[in-house]
Formats: sequence, C-alpha cells, structure tokens
Amino acid sequence: MEPAGQRNDTIALSRNALAGLVNAIKLDGFAVFGPTVRDGAIVYDHLDSLEDLPIGVTDKLAPGHYRLAPREDHALFGHHVGPHSLRREFLIPVATLFRARRTPQGFAQIEEPPPARKLALFGVRPCDLAAVAIQDRVLLNDAYRDTDYAARRHGVLVIAANCTQAGGTCFCASMNTGPEARAGFDLALTELDDDTIVCTIGSDVGRALVQRVEHVPASDQLLERARLLLNDAATHMGRTMDPHGLRDLLATTLEHPRWDDIASRCLGCANCTLSCPTCFCTSMEDMTSLDGTEASRLRRWDSCFTVAFSYVHGGAVRPSLKARYRQWLTHKLGSWHDQFGSSGCVGCGRCITWCPVGIDLTEEITALRQPGGS
Repeated sequence: MEPAGQRNDTIALSRNALAGLVNAIKLDGFAVFGPTVRDGAIVYDHLDSLEDLPIGVTDKLAPGHYRLAPREDHALFGHHVGPHSLRREFLIPVATLFRARRTPQGFAQIEEPPPARKLALFGVRPCDLAAVAIQDRVLLNDAYRDTDYAARRHGVLVIAANCTQAGGTCFCASMNTGPEARAGFDLALTELDDDTIVCTIGSDVGRALVQRVEHVPASDQLLERARLLLNDAATHMGRTMDPHGLRDLLATTLEHPRWDDIASRCLGCANCTLSCPTCFCTSMEDMTSLDGTEASRLRRWDSCFTVAFSYVHGGAVRPSLKARYRQWLTHKLGSWHDQFGSSGCVGCGRCITWCPVGIDLTEEITALRQPGGS
C-alpha cells in the first residue's frame, strides 16, 4: 500500500487542532454528523464537539455478535463500523415523494422543500465512502436520477477516518475499498498513537478548511508511520473474499446444494439488507385522506428478503428463503456488475455482524467455489 497521499497534500494536525477543525466546520453552518456511542453501539449521529466521538471505546465484531468494549488508550477512531451507514443520510428510510390537494381546478401538487441543512460527515470510514460512490452510480448517474437523493447529497462536506485496525468481520482489503480512503473526501485522517493526526487533503474545500487551524507539513517519518498502520490493518482483516470471477461463479451455481444449507439457517429477517450500505430497494405506498381531498406517495426502504417484495398477480416470484437469499447474493456480487459496472459489496462486514444466526457471505462464496457441496 502506498503512503496516504503525496507529501505536498499531506499535513499533520494535533488533537487540539482537530477539535478546532470541528468548530470551524460548525461556524460555517454545517450540521456535523459522525460516529458516537448510543444505545450500546457506535452509530452515526449529531456531534457537538470532538468529545462526542467514541473516545477510548472499540467494538468487537463477529458473526451474529456486536459488543462495545473499552480501549486502553483514548483513541478517537479506535472502532470499526456499527449498524448505521451513510445510506440513511441520503436514501432516507421514509421519504415523501409528492403530495397533492384537491382544488376547484383539479389536483394541485404540494411542493416538498429540499432538505434545509448543510451536512458535514466527520470520521467516515473508507468502506462507507466506497458505498456512497456505488449508490451515486445507481441513484445519480444511472438513466433514472433520484431527485430526493440528489438534494441530500449536494454540498456535503466529507472528512474520512482511515482504519488503522481491522474488525472481526471486515474484508474491505479484499474489495479494494479500504482501509485507506482513496477518493470522495475533502479531508482524510489517519490517527497515530501519540495524538498526532496525519491529514490528506482531497479537495480545494478541504485545503481551505485546514488553513484555519494550526498544522505543519507531514514529515517522512509520520507518513511512514501512517503507511505501516494502514498496511497492518490491510493484512489483519477478520475476513477475506476473492472477488475475481464472482459474476460467472454465481451465474453457474444456481443449483448448488449450498443454497439449501443457507436456507435452513436463514431467518428471512432482512437484517443483512437493512444494514448494508449499498442496498437501495424501496417500495411505494400511496395514501389518500378519508375525505378524498389530499393524496401522497411515500417511499420506504424494502428488502428482497420479504415475500411481498417479489409479489405479482398470482403470487410471489421468490416464495422460498432459498430463492430470496440466492437473489440477494447473486445480485450483490454478480449481476450488479452487469447493471452498474462494479460489485455491490464494499467489504464492511455489517451483513455478517448483524445476521442473528451469523451467516457469513465470505464463507458461502468459499463453499460455492467447491463443485460438489459445502
């Protein structure tokens, strides 16, 4: 792995300077969102100051297991990924697409104002940035542009936090999406173990922002320390998955006996799709007031694991758990390439962590590569 950025684009900040950076962002009128501890997990939520970060807290990740634990230091970013991804900020769980009211001249549309906030995302993990880039391809750059998503994405300030340690279910190194942020950020931070922050500048906005706090050029020694930490994280991932040939593998193993084995364990709860940072399936709900004077259409998150998702006249297309899990995995890792030119997986491992029975898609892919069985 190469050092985090070029010398002239990389600076060093103290922890106090980083706190000043948060204050500068707030003075510019941004609402700052980042990782914080709430309800026994590390989630993305509102940050008032640097002290709201999960300082000295880490999370222990395993298949079907998530627990917080204290650290022996006071690291700002010594955690991994919690149940929330950035999807909930842009493709929100429930959105009103339009409202209309009956008038003497007919129905008139009630305009829904765009989100009235300036959003700064602080401490975002590289896998989540990669997931946003995937959703941008689907919802902004495809033939059908999602205007609500576009409004929420516009003007967002992004300060990424590179991962200096890997979690028990992470495999971003396999998917080439981490542990170092490569694109999509204004600033990217690599936390060293002496309260020094190596900061890579990714945009003119980020460059202007760091001019407002005390900083120095990053020395060769600091860059080397950052490189070693990132390399160590990349080589100690909790999981691995060979991404090569997955499209053809999944297209030619639709009758593999492993699908029956997965179906015998899967609960169909949809936790994997709800925690996934790239899933974008939604359903529409039309509602009319009792007096018939107003109508609205809501968009809600949905999941291909629900029977109703594939329902057409006469019944569901995928009535069995086997069919629904197979649809999800073959789309995520296979046919997504045909539609959008990349995998739909960024290796964050959330689907493994938050599966109640610990189904591990990296394990399932390994089994599918075996010709005769599990």
